[in-house]
Amino acid sequence: MTQTVQYDELSDALARLGFTHGAAEFHGAVAGALCVSEPDSVDPLNLLGHATEDSPQSASALMQLVEQQLSALGDSEMVFAPLLPDDEETLSSRVRALCDWCEGFLYGLTTRANLDLKVCSEEAREIIEDFTQFTRAGVSDEDDEELEEVAYAELVEYIRVGVQLVFMELHPRESDAAPQAPSPTVH
Repeated sequence: MTQTVQYDELSDALARLGFTHGAAEFHGAVAGALCVSEPDSVDPLNLLGHATEDSPQSASALMQLVEQQLSALGDSEMVFAPLLPDDEETLSSRVRALCDWCEGFLYGLTTRANLDLKVCSEEAREIIEDFTQFTRAGVSDEDDEELEEVAYAELVEYIRVGVQLVFMELHPRESDAAPQAPSPTVH
C-alpha cells in the first residue's frame, strides 16, 4: 500500500507548482472531479488552472493523491476522509479549510460538462446544497469552543459520508447497477 499524502505535504507540493489556494480546496476539487468523471480523465494539474512551475516531484504527489482518493471513494469500508488541517490547528483555521474544501468540491463537480443534478437523487442534491451552505461556515469568538468542536467534527463526518454517497450514486458498482441473473436451479 502506498503512503497517504498528508495535508502539509500536499500544501508544499501545491506551493511548488504555484497554486495559490490551499490543500483543502485542492483536495475537495479532486474529490468532486472524481465523483463526476471517469478516473482516467481527472488531471490534477488541470485542476490547478494556472500552475507556474513544472515540478515532476510535485506532479507525482498530485497523481498519487488522485489514486489514493479514487481507492478510498470506491472502498466498501467507506474510508474516504476530506484532507483538512490537524486538530492542533486553531478551530477557526480548520473551519476555514473546511469551507475551502467544500468550495473545491463544488468546483470539482463542475469539471464535467453538462452535469445535470436533476438526474441525481434527492439525497445527493441535498448533500450538494448542504456543501454550498458549508462554504459560509464560521466561528465566532463568542461561541462555546467545546460545542463548536463537536459541530466541526459532525460537519467533517457529514462531508465524509456525503461525498461517498454522491460518488457511489454517480459511479455505481457493477454489482449494484446490473440486475442479478437468476441462479440456475439444480434438480
